[in-house]
Amino acid sequence: MSVFDEFKKFISRGNVLQLAVGVVIGAAFGKITTSLTESVLMPFIGWLFGAVDFSNWFIRLGSIPQGYSGSTANYAELKEAGVAMIGYGDLLTQMVNFLILAFALFLLIKGVNRVLDAIEEDKKAMDSSSDSDKVPTDPQLDVLRDIRKELRGLREAGGA
Repeated sequence: MSVFDEFKKFISRGNVLQLAVGVVIGAAFGKITTSLTESVLMPFIGWLFGAVDFSNWFIRLGSIPQGYSGSTANYAELKEAGVAMIGYGDLLTQMVNFLILAFALFLLIKGVNRVLDAIEEDKKAMDSSSDSDKVPTDPQLDVLRDIRKELRGLREAGGA
């Protein structure tokens, strides 16, 4: 088997494709979270604490280069000019962004676990998963259950 065939087999597995879809959705969700943080939450938090823009919270470590004509309070301009700084406002924004994303994922996982628990309870309550549309069907397990049921019936009929 060639490396290409092995790769094709690997990439066609369901879990790899699901992971790829998850990464793409996660990237899109990350952009939504970043927008929510930067456009809605951080301006509100900034207004609440009296500073409108957290991105300009920094500690300047180095000197401003000769000929710099921009604002000495603008983090982005100073960074572009090569001034050494600690941008703790950006760190604060990223931490809020992380907390929002982590909480959203927590709620998502909690919801999925609740649904999976309900499906497991439904599975336990029925003999065959193909009897209900509420429970995912596993045809192989249903066939094995039918075989087991018939073998029990033959054993009971033979022993009687």
